[in-house]
Amino acid sequence: MSKSFNIKTGDEVKVIAGKDKGATGKVIRVLRDEDRLVVEGVNIIKRHLKAGQNAAGQQTPGGIVAAEAPIHVSNVQLLEDGKPVRIGFRRDAVTKRRPDGSTYSAERSVRISRASGKEI
Repeated sequence: MSKSFNIKTGDEVKVIAGKDKGATGKVIRVLRDEDRLVVEGVNIIKRHLKAGQNAAGQQTPGGIVAAEAPIHVSNVQLLEDGKPVRIGFRRDAVTKRRPDGSTYSAERSVRISRASGKEI
């Protein structure tokens, strides 16, 4: 069963704990199984790569490569208009269409800001 996160790819977040506390960035990737996120420009690590060949037989250069490492989802908070907000959910009634052309009513879950009530 897949876990559900309040934060999704593309959201702007602020780091609230750890060595990069106070930094903001966009979520690049969500790792649901590990409860972690990869945030642009946050938790930068360096890896030493040996020169060699890739699967296509092309030469790859070696050197020191900097990349973002995942951070725990509890260490970030969603930003809305540059301010940290808590996330809530609202169920909206929608009309859906079946492949045969008939319609039916259903509900859709929408993320909202607890402070303003606006849809995120």
